[in-house]
Amino acid sequence: MNLITIFSLYPDQEACIEHLETVRWQGEPSCPHCGSVEVARKAERHRIGRWNCRGCKSSFNVLSGTIFEKTKVELQKWFLAVGLLIHAKKSLSSHQLARDLDLNQKTAWYMQQRIRAAMAADQAPMLQGIVEADETYVGGKPRKGNKRDDDKPNKRGRGTDKTPVIGAVERGGKVAARVADDLTGKGIVRFLRETVDPAGTLLITDEYKAYNAAKANYQHAVINHSVAYADGDTHTNTIEGFWALIKRAWYGSHHHYSRHWMPLFIAESSWKYNHRGDSDGFGSFMRGCFA
Repeated sequence: MNLITIFSLYPDQEACIEHLETVRWQGEPSCPHCGSVEVARKAERHRIGRWNCRGCKSSFNVLSGTIFEKTKVELQKWFLAVGLLIHAKKSLSSHQLARDLDLNQKTAWYMQQRIRAAMAADQAPMLQGIVEADETYVGGKPRKGNKRDDDKPNKRGRGTDKTPVIGAVERGGKVAARVADDLTGKGIVRFLRETVDPAGTLLITDEYKAYNAAKANYQHAVINHSVAYADGDTHTNTIEGFWALIKRAWYGSHHHYSRHWMPLFIAESSWKYNHRGDSDGFGSFMRGCFA
């Protein structure tokens, strides 16, 4: 769903709330606090979409418990922000979103982080089949010394001060990625157990020795990058392509974000990759908000 369609289908607050009520309740409204279906719409002129619960005596609306809860920004701008973010392959800066939607930068950043948090909650199922696993390092390129004749190369890859990220991707399927706290064999096996189903899976990695710890649970193939980048179907090109998307977003749109917020930015890239085949990414995101 493109921005013109979003703008025309949801022109005001009432239309946005009506759409969210349809997505969340599908004609059977219930209280988000106690789950009771004994609810009635509250008649208020100045507030749209309020409900009363006869069970717990609370008042609520369809936004309760969602990323839109207690927002002071009109929902149409939220909908447009979702559309802009999910269609930006290399992500979108908060400054750009603020310009596009006539917001201040802090509000745009807050909205983006809430949208990314909803994306992070959309976890991919256990990966199976041919699965590639790899790690990368995200961060700005270290600057050289002040002297122009300083030819010492910038440190890259393992041993760098950049933030490590580990991931696994199913060929033709979905990806799972997260900021890595431990890239030893123990940490890698823990990540794989949480994301990759060992039954019928061929795990492909590079020659990093820590991946050898996975041999006890997975059929394991190794591509030695000092010899070749691919040996028939044995390669890690798929996960490398995913890393390229993350790094293009870093260099091209964000330029910097702290390790504290990095999980949300990784979640954004993962969500886009996992929903790349959706004909209606906007609808998939909205349904995920109430899953």
